[in-house]
Amino acid sequence: MLGTARLNAAGVLHHVIIRRMERKTIFRDNHDRDNFIECLSFFLPETQTIFYAWALIPNHAHFFFRSGHSGIAALMRRLLTGYAVSFNRKHRRSGQLFQNRYKSIIRQEDIYFKELVRYIHLNPVRARTIPFSDLDGYPYSGHSTLIGWQERPWQNTASVLGLFGNTPATGRKSYATFMKAGLVEGKRESLSGGGLMRSYKGWTETRREETSQKRCAHPR
Repeated sequence: MLGTARLNAAGVLHHVIIRRMERKTIFRDNHDRDNFIECLSFFLPETQTIFYAWALIPNHAHFFFRSGHSGIAALMRRLLTGYAVSFNRKHRRSGQLFQNRYKSIIRQEDIYFKELVRYIHLNPVRARTIPFSDLDGYPYSGHSTLIGWQERPWQNTASVLGLFGNTPATGRKSYATFMKAGLVEGKRESLSGGGLMRSYKGWTETRREETSQKRCAHPR
């Protein structure tokens, strides 16, 4: 079994799933989603996290990344606290927003990489948030960045597209075909279940982080 130090080490591939308490809505509107993206844009470069795929669904979110120098714990603490403070201020609520535990599934290097990118980026479609025909222009997942519709400097597109072609253009074309093929394959439990559970600090501890979250911890 992997030890705590290994789980929180730099350079480890993680598929992280976050949910709100009682599985309620995390993102009530586009302002909430934009604010979460602002948190990502600040904390990913700060922690040198390499971000490959992501999707925001109303009541949960998926991330696929390689941990940076500070490991997964520091990133998730800062990200979730920064967003929770902003969400609570905007919606005039108090208390804990996220479940005490987020699910972090450790992934092997190559076996699931392409499949997991597709699984995460098809999540808004499978959750019936949007139809597949709108996925290219959907700004709240990493698919729109890979396809070239959206530019996000903090998302690593070169590594992903490099798995599909020798140039960005050929990579995007093959990636788009790969995404369409995934619609008929259905949900894969090997990508969405199991794994290792990791905790992030409880609300009373993360409140100490509030003063350092000014960049994204504000209502829009």
